[in-house]
Amino acid sequence: GDARAKAAAEGARTVPPREHGGNCDIKDLSRGSKVYFPVYVEGGGLSVGDLHFSQGDGEITFCGAIEMAGWVHMKVSLIKGGMAKYGIKNPIFKPSPITPNYKDYLIFEGVSVDEKGKQHYLDVTIAYRQACLNAIEYLKKFGYSGAQAYSLLGTAPVQGHISGVVDVPNACATLWLPTEIFDFDINPSAAGPVKVLDGSVDMPISQDK
Repeated sequence: GDARAKAAAEGARTVPPREHGGNCDIKDLSRGSKVYFPVYVEGGGLSVGDLHFSQGDGEITFCGAIEMAGWVHMKVSLIKGGMAKYGIKNPIFKPSPITPNYKDYLIFEGVSVDEKGKQHYLDVTIAYRQACLNAIEYLKKFGYSGAQAYSLLGTAPVQGHISGVVDVPNACATLWLPTEIFDFDINPSAAGPVKVLDGSVDMPISQDK
């Protein structure tokens, strides 16, 4: 009816991350996490979904995490006037104490200069894209296809960091790839990479427009 049409026309979509929560896709929000959501309207509701078994920071392949069905058990309490008390306008998170426990990483840097050599002033999206592309090209030397490497970065618990926004004009982002998820050595050496995989298994992916 009219109420549904009004909600459809005016309601805040939850596909992107938003000031009230939305689809944040933060990989370490699992068992034992705490989330503090600002409430902007009286009687605001709460819903949870889009569960992932594993995901890399940024979920760079869009729906590239390992999706899963599941149950979410929550305890909800209210901090009245919390937004004013703590000066927040976006959610605050306390991640789970149960996180992927890796100690050794290869870290790939990217800066805000795109594949065509165009510089984008302090653009961290471009910088993180370049870090991911650098990691993909590196993994291809071990026999992964481009699509396989791309999928791996979306599903494995890689870390993404904004590493520098101080030295204009370039932003610097890094992708931290845990070496312990591989059953062969991916570290650089004087001998060069050993092609372990034949790259014959590929996956259909949408082409860039």
